[in-house]
Amino acid sequence: MAPIPPGPLWSPPSIAPMLAVPGPLPEPDSDWAFETKWDGVRCVLTTTGDGSARLASRAGNDITVTYPELQALGSELRGRGVVLDGELVALDASGRSDFGLLQRRMGVVDARRAGRLALDCPAHLMIFDVMYVDGLGLLGATYRERREILSALGLNGAHWSTPSNVHGRGSQVWDAVLREGLEGVVAKRISSPYLSGTRSAHWRKTKRVETLDVVIGGWTQRRGAAAGVPGAVLVGVTGPSGLRYAGSVGSGMSEREQSELTAYFAVIARSSSPFTDPVDVAGAHWVEPRLVAEVTATEWTRAGRLRHPVWQRLRPDLTRLD
Repeated sequence: MAPIPPGPLWSPPSIAPMLAVPGPLPEPDSDWAFETKWDGVRCVLTTTGDGSARLASRAGNDITVTYPELQALGSELRGRGVVLDGELVALDASGRSDFGLLQRRMGVVDARRAGRLALDCPAHLMIFDVMYVDGLGLLGATYRERREILSALGLNGAHWSTPSNVHGRGSQVWDAVLREGLEGVVAKRISSPYLSGTRSAHWRKTKRVETLDVVIGGWTQRRGAAAGVPGAVLVGVTGPSGLRYAGSVGSGMSEREQSELTAYFAVIARSSSPFTDPVDVAGAHWVEPRLVAEVTATEWTRAGRLRHPVWQRLRPDLTRLD
């Protein structure tokens, strides 16, 4: 497709992002394209042709002032009305997205502070879709057509880029994600339209997760339940200096498992924390570190905490209650 020529000033519409459903990689994969799932925050960027750019979060909140380095993209698109969909990330020294770095940038509304942070910890917009160009709405165009138009825009700069996708070969893309330690894969049906504000099965996200065994050292009360029923457990991993705190895990736990843990915790309660490092959790109750659980998580944070931990099961084969 030939490059799209510049047009006059436009007033692009406000477009909510399309969302993916979680699930396994599609098979067969001949009708799908595969993209890297970036570990950041969703961003819809709009330009009106005057050299400025407006950034909106997934919820529609204006985050323009938070990321001033993206205004240069508005300058590059001067004279064009464009709506782009992408993911804001912060890249580490190896070029991988690091959510912990991006958290330093999130929520900053003071323009001067945002400007300083943009120099110290610059954000990068990974652009993967286009929904409007110079008066032409693209919501009804297919994913393949939109990607061709996006490619014709040639958007690659210091703080933004248009990562490539792969048609078919989903298993090869997944192997590359595992090898590089990336967050996951988003599969997109090449014939799909852009369904604004909709979580659609035309887009499917598959996350890389790690499974590990952790030691339970405490718990917090489940809201609205009888006293002693845990809503989350405080877990750690054993290191040279003892049990190091790794985070709080509540997601994925069934009522039966909560009831089972309630009985165990009554037997192994203790008055002080078993963790070697401070645990800043309100309302924490402590237990002897005898119970081992299996959990999954997407990664470790820079602070040594599990990211997105999910409870899988108690490990009775590794648990000591004597």
